[in-house]
Amino acid sequence: MKLKIAVLAGDGIGPEISAQGVAVMSAVCDKFGHEVSYEQALCGAAAIDATGDPFPEETLRICRHADAVLFSAVGDPKYDNDPTAPVRPEQGLLAMRKQLGLFANIRPVETFDCLVHKSPLREELVKGADFICIRELTGGMYFGEKLEGDERAYDTNAYTREEVARILKVAYEYARRRRKHLTVVDKANVLASSRLWRRVAQEMAPLYPDVTTDYMYVDNAAMRMIQEPRFFDVMVTENTFGDILTDEGSCITGSMGLLPSASTGESTPVFEPIHGSWPQARGLNIANPLAQILSVAMLFEHFGLQEEGALVRRAVNASLDAHVRTPEIQVEGGEKYGTREVGEWIVSWIRKN
Repeated sequence: MKLKIAVLAGDGIGPEISAQGVAVMSAVCDKFGHEVSYEQALCGAAAIDATGDPFPEETLRICRHADAVLFSAVGDPKYDNDPTAPVRPEQGLLAMRKQLGLFANIRPVETFDCLVHKSPLREELVKGADFICIRELTGGMYFGEKLEGDERAYDTNAYTREEVARILKVAYEYARRRRKHLTVVDKANVLASSRLWRRVAQEMAPLYPDVTTDYMYVDNAAMRMIQEPRFFDVMVTENTFGDILTDEGSCITGSMGLLPSASTGESTPVFEPIHGSWPQARGLNIANPLAQILSVAMLFEHFGLQEEGALVRRAVNASLDAHVRTPEIQVEGGEKYGTREVGEWIVSWIRKN
């Protein structure tokens, strides 16, 4: 297979973890005889500094002509700490999702047995937790009509039937491939937009008789994720709720540095870690590259390259078992490994196995 990958390293630790993701992808492609090429593009604060635009037209062009985007992170304190800034790095991420039509964000939440002690929850609660959060990505308050003033402000949480139906279809298809259990998360007792979500879901459920569908208010879902994370198989929800719940889900594993994600839809899919740019760690060689590397596994699997994705996952598990880990997940007294060293170890393991 020939793969053309747009690489958007972004800001903060982005370039460091991006380099490891690219190295792992190249090693796997070499092993399986695939031809892969990369084209770098600017996004976020780096793009603002260079062009004044967090998602320049040139970056959009590169993304549209690629088979997939390997994205890292955006964000910089000089914009975060200035509420008057007219342009922000995160606008680049939103623009990419909107302009590429990436309406479905897929975030797996899976624990690693050797790291359950790192979770803030008790081991007996989180061990074996394995579910997917599917978040609608291009509608809702983030993209609805807005007003920002000194005395009054609002964000409109608008959805159409078509937008709801297409993300529910994605969720049902994932549920069919897994344990056939779908939880639709809304706030239908309060919000009109949520009542539309629930109506559409109830209409679609009979089309998937092999899938058990249940409905849960978002506050209850947030509590249930902490009390009983193993209850969930596939969870689907709207943009704002999904943003919050997926970050909550990441804490179950004990580190945001372990979880990848995919954003799919009408155009080029994007694969990225769920964490931010962590600008305070930039250049220190301490950022965990595993979420970025596991994003590469998701990329391979998206193109039907299951064996390649499985090899990446085995390599990550091997690195954890060998205690080749960055500081935030290292065992007490374990050897010190940095971002580069973890990536290099995984590349070496892939070449040997």
